Amino acid sequence: MMTLDPVSASSAAVFPISILSRSATAANSAELEVSMRIIKPNHEILSPIDGEQILKHIELCGRVCYKSEDKITEDSARKFVANLIKRGHESVLEHASITVRFICDRGVSHEIVRHRIASYSQESTRYCNYSLDKSEDGLVFIKPYFFENDGFQWEAWYAAMSQAEHQYNYLIQAGATPQEARSVLPNSIKTELICSMNLREWRHFFKLRTAKAAHPQMREIAIPLLNEMKEKIPVVFDDIEVDE
Repeated sequence: MMTLDPVSASSAAVFPISILSRSATAANSAELEVSMRIIKPNHEILSPIDGEQILKHIELCGRVCYKSEDKITEDSARKFVANLIKRGHESVLEHASITVRFICDRGVSHEIVRHRIASYSQESTRYCNYSLDKSEDGLVFIKPYFFENDGFQWEAWYAAMSQAEHQYNYLIQAGATPQEARSVLPNSIKTELICSMNLREWRHFFKLRTAKAAHPQMREIAIPLLNEMKEKIPVVFDDIEVDE
């Protein structure tokens, strides 16, 4: 019977990386190759965006409420949409939506998908096989920026990720399926998440996820996205300010 010699959680805080980074040993004592990659989180807006056209579309939809379509001019949309937001008539913003690809860790993705008025498609750890013989990238982890300036904390995190990779690959080699082997994957594992929200929900998202009380890694990805949205779509997000 194959046996594992895992490093216990209590030991992980005191063993140096040189010990923790050893491959899990199978019955034949063969070592597993290390291919772990560490990347920063990022986002990509997938929807083609014409900010002025979005405002005009919202205006057209909103003016039906007042039967004031005759007041639409070439430059009336910005003021109209700003007044909608000022009055709290944000349901009209739901007529426009944006799709974004997030590359983040699993912990952050769990918070994103709690926004219910949205559509999601996410990389599946049940069906994706990250073992070295199936994936060119192997396991990819999201860098926790708050550990960068602390050598001990960074080493402890790195050692934990390295060990998770070893045990995942060993489980696959021992006959486990990806959906079984994923049991050892940590929150820091990279995931790709496609998210579509209407503009009203994006406003709600940014108000919650850029706030100081939000998780640091959530703010790390939400604040740059908000800034890009402000650049691409006038008016709609201008009132959302971030306290750095």
